[in-house]
Amino acid sequence: MTDTTHTPSPGPPGSPRSAGDGAAQRSPEFQLAQNALRGLRKDLIDDAFAYRPLPRTAANGRLTRLLPRPLRGYGPHAAVSAAALLAFWVGSVESYGVQGLLALLTGVVCAVPVLMTLLRPVGAFWLSMAATPVVSVLSGWRDWPWMPGAFICHLSVLIVVAIRTRPRTAAWMWALTALYGFLAETVLGGGRDYTVSAPMLFLSALALLSVSVWHIRRAAEEEVTAQQTVTAHERSRRTLLEERTTIARELHDVVAHHMSVVAIQAEAAPYRVENPPPELERAFVTIRENAVAALTELRRVLGVVRAEDYEAPDAPQPTLADLDGLLANVRDAGLEVEKVVTGAVRELPQGVELSAYRIVQEALSNSLRHAPGAAARVEIGYVLGGLGLRIVNGPPPNPALVKPSPGAGHGITGMRERVTMLNGEMTAGATPEGGYEVTVFLPVTAAERAGEDA
Repeated sequence: MTDTTHTPSPGPPGSPRSAGDGAAQRSPEFQLAQNALRGLRKDLIDDAFAYRPLPRTAANGRLTRLLPRPLRGYGPHAAVSAAALLAFWVGSVESYGVQGLLALLTGVVCAVPVLMTLLRPVGAFWLSMAATPVVSVLSGWRDWPWMPGAFICHLSVLIVVAIRTRPRTAAWMWALTALYGFLAETVLGGGRDYTVSAPMLFLSALALLSVSVWHIRRAAEEEVTAQQTVTAHERSRRTLLEERTTIARELHDVVAHHMSVVAIQAEAAPYRVENPPPELERAFVTIRENAVAALTELRRVLGVVRAEDYEAPDAPQPTLADLDGLLANVRDAGLEVEKVVTGAVRELPQGVELSAYRIVQEALSNSLRHAPGAAARVEIGYVLGGLGLRIVNGPPPNPALVKPSPGAGHGITGMRERVTMLNGEMTAGATPEGGYEVTVFLPVTAAERAGEDA
């Protein structure tokens, strides 16, 4: 019996089938090694000698303040230069009898990689690796495989490059350093009894681990700061929407009152004229129908913005005529408040009067919370172009003994929204005496005054 099972052809080398089969045959170990080599190439080989100058730092740091004023902002540069000077001195002095130009050359070879970290950090690592055997040759092959100057040079380069890059790069540098130490001891060690690879690997591991922890902590702090910024922005936006919703609920009564008056007057107008023409009757009917329809839609809008626990007020919305009752309640709560009215008192549009009342109410509430026991003053100025308000309170009499009551922090936001809605102006801030002052101007146009008189 013949076997009719056919094996699928692998296809051309560049076909998807052959690529998929090759990927399926690769073991997890092979893929892990491939990813590791890809990371090595990306961190230490690609653009290794790219120009990346060390930027300046903030000039108000705790350590930079110790530097002269012209050098502030160059603290890291000074630290790297000091490390390079130390590597130069150790490399030229600790040369085991090497003197003259050869000792000077040894110090220069130890210092150059450290200075190179200021401009080309990854390239400085490779230069330090290359400088290590050169220094050993120039110094007579002592302290294999790291001479004292090369030891300080390579350790400084590892720390600076790790600070300027990321933890994965630090891990690769330490691994290559360990590989170099192992090869130097086994292949070129020549049976030496003592080498400095162990101290180098121990100190470098400790330093790189500290730098990596610093990197991780800083990244976590930046992420937390970013999340806090987003949260604060969302909280501010939500507060703004809540204040606008509250204002919309309050103004509903004002607008509904006007629309109801329009509907009633439109219905009663034909009866005030003897034998009105049919066109006039149809016009008033249309006005009344539109007013009723607008009032219905307005109630639907209020239902959208109404909270679940919202209850419609039984009494009409307050105006400036109700301000004396508010001041009496505030005085009963312990705030000494004075009211001053200037200009010709007149009736203003209901929206303006409601907003003015709420602004005064919120400003006095802030005074009770943040300056308990202080005296306040409410100034109301009726001017030709609108209404001026000034609410100012003094400092608390005993700030050390009386702890202010914390509020929700929405008062100023709500006042600004009311003022912005009426195209007004508002300033709020601390006074030189230690109190707080809120100044508001609410404009009233001639058309609004005429409509209110009508």
